[in-house]
Amino acid sequence: MSLSLASAREAARPLTILYRGPLASCDYDCGYCPFAKRRDSRAQLLADREALARFAHWIAAAPERISVLFTPWGEALVRPWYRRTLAELTHLPNVDRVAVQTNLGARPSWTEAADLRRLALWGTYHPDQVPYERFLGRCRELRARGVRFGVGVVGLPEHLAAARRLRGDLPAEVYLWVNAAEGRTYTDAEAAAWTDLDPHFGFSRHAHVSAGAACRTGDTVVSVDGDGVVRRCHFVPEVLGNLYDGSFRAALGRRPCPRPLCDCHIGYVHMDALPLYDVFAGGILERIPAGYGTGPRPDGGAARPTGAGPATA
Repeated sequence: MSLSLASAREAARPLTILYRGPLASCDYDCGYCPFAKRRDSRAQLLADREALARFAHWIAAAPERISVLFTPWGEALVRPWYRRTLAELTHLPNVDRVAVQTNLGARPSWTEAADLRRLALWGTYHPDQVPYERFLGRCRELRARGVRFGVGVVGLPEHLAAARRLRGDLPAEVYLWVNAAEGRTYTDAEAAAWTDLDPHFGFSRHAHVSAGAACRTGDTVVSVDGDGVVRRCHFVPEVLGNLYDGSFRAALGRRPCPRPLCDCHIGYVHMDALPLYDVFAGGILERIPAGYGTGPRPDGGAARPTGAGPATA
């Protein structure tokens, strides 16, 4: 790396990117998901692979320090180019964090090629899609390998028993999050049952009023698609510019949110009015709160000792 690029990286503000390429295929068949069992054509898969390669090349030459959360419509880690690229990105000197949302269907052996100080997995358990022992086995293997990860479920009534079983079988340091099911209203009793599993379920239970609110998205956090189009987040269609011609940089800055409500964790976690940067300190991208977590934290903290419980929430 040249001295000029190194100096530029020291001077530039760090940037967090939520990347979502054209990949839209998934090996699962969840009833609530529009991408269930969707298949991409060979041409679509090639386009996704090329888009990912272009994105990775941009990161390697970027003047900023970069953290990336991959938020694919479908399942990325069943594709070898994602496994390979994620591992390669963790070795770049300007990359602080590489995280991905995944169903943990891929065997964890690919993580051997990664720098585990910079890698994290945001896993989702789908009780009706995968045998319980297989998913639990994936968690145990990731933990044995020293990979940083958390897991979670969608808060549907039919998932509660399986979620309780998983919480009971996982060590206390592995955070289990619960997403409120889209369009579902929870009674206090129902919410209490999910809060017993995830002490932070309350943030997901209700949508957050965001109209006019201050938010880090569009400033230090942006969303990027496979063509390099930059938006403040996945939920605001306004284009800020393009990653590859650098036009987005002039548009970075604080601006009020134009949406009335924000009901997705990857959006509201960045709202100034919520305390989530403190709650998830050391694990913003991978959705792991302070006091939880296997593997090294991006702030340099060590893995928590086996059997250690979470900090008081």
